[in-house]
Amino acid sequence: MKVTKKDLENVAVLSRLSIPEDEQDKYIGQMDAILTYMDNLSAVDTENVKPTTYALPMANVFREDVVKPSLDREAALSNAPLKENGYFKVPKVLED
Repeated sequence: MKVTKKDLENVAVLSRLSIPEDEQDKYIGQMDAILTYMDNLSAVDTENVKPTTYALPMANVFREDVVKPSLDREAALSNAPLKENGYFKVPKVLED
C-alpha cells in the first residue's frame, strides 16, 4: 500500500494535527510501513479460527447487590465548600 500526501493531510485534519511540510515525507513513510505490516495479516490462515469478541475468556465480575446504610446528610455535606438548607450549593451553569 502506498500512502499519498493527500492521505496524510486527511489523517492530519481528522486528528487535528499540524504536520510541518519538511516532516511530511517522514510521516508518509511511517504510515506506509504500518499499513504494509498490517497487510501481512491477510496472509494468515484464519479458516479454522472461531470469531471472538474478546481475546480472553470473560466471566461475570459483578458483585451481589446488597443494601448498605448510606452516609447521613451532615457527613456528606461536611466537606462541601458551599451548602444551603441541607443541600450542596453549586454555581449556576445554565442560563434562564
